[in-house]
Amino acid sequence: MISIAIDAMGGDFGPKPIIDGVIDALSVKEFNAVLVGDSKELKPLIPDEYARFITYVESSEVFSMGESATDVLKRKESSIFKAVDLVKNKECQAVVSAGHSGATMSLATLRIGRLKNVSRPAIATLMPTSANKQTLVLDVGANVDCKAEHLFQFGVMGEAYAKQTMRIQNPKIGLLSNGEEDCKGNEVTKEAFELLSKLDSFVGNVEGHQIFDGSVDVIICDGFVGNILLKTSEGVASAISKIIKQNVKKSLLAIMGALLMKGIFKNLKTQIDYDEYGGAPLLGVKDCVIISHGKSSPKAVKNAIFQALKFAGSDINKVIEDELSHFVR
Repeated sequence: MISIAIDAMGGDFGPKPIIDGVIDALSVKEFNAVLVGDSKELKPLIPDEYARFITYVESSEVFSMGESATDVLKRKESSIFKAVDLVKNKECQAVVSAGHSGATMSLATLRIGRLKNVSRPAIATLMPTSANKQTLVLDVGANVDCKAEHLFQFGVMGEAYAKQTMRIQNPKIGLLSNGEEDCKGNEVTKEAFELLSKLDSFVGNVEGHQIFDGSVDVIICDGFVGNILLKTSEGVASAISKIIKQNVKKSLLAIMGALLMKGIFKNLKTQIDYDEYGGAPLLGVKDCVIISHGKSSPKAVKNAIFQALKFAGSDINKVIEDELSHFVR
């Protein structure tokens, strides 16, 4: 069975939602869950019937959200440091953490290491679309300043993820810009356009609305733009839900209409709910690293684990290295 290292202490709400998510995942699929944290606090949360799937690695420290990401390298007793090192030492095939995302990324890059010919790992996330499928967007926060060659590497990594994990045979890749025309963009994106044109899957520049219409499968941008995009999308989804609820309450007719559309609203919530995706893979490092939101619910943790299991069982990293090797001079 695949072994997953889980930072059991890193979330905003303590270990309980993380452990609940682990148990929910185990109820669907068997795997070895290696929980990193204070076993005295964790063991009472584990039902007896799941104890055989659980092992513990003791950690006396929690790396808090308010600390600088670079300081984590000095915190060798922290749960995230030990969880990442389980993957580094090949004791586990993947790590899932809802802790400090910057610390997780730094540790993964420096302790696990980058794939050959990858300059910058990228955080990838799935976005809902009106076409009843998802669009993969990267980078959404790992690299705020990028060169053209980094964006090209993101394109290769995104294509590999779409093929191996999303099961899209011929994914379409677009470069996020301020217009679809080839001449649009800043100097970096114009140069990246030329590099990405080497990929058969590249369809050119795309605009923001195409993230949500399903016209492309993978969208490339730097981490500064991508993180703003991600946070804005989360805010818009939340605002729309609140606006609908406020307006429904204004009349009896609206309430009756809402009851008739209950199934539709439920499907909409499922599509835009972060918990459905669980976490974001860090592409470009030698093993599987899934970065989850600090406020992850048990459902989000469960789905992050499913992502880790799928990633760990794929050939995605080999595909990335093989593809990049074709473009190295």
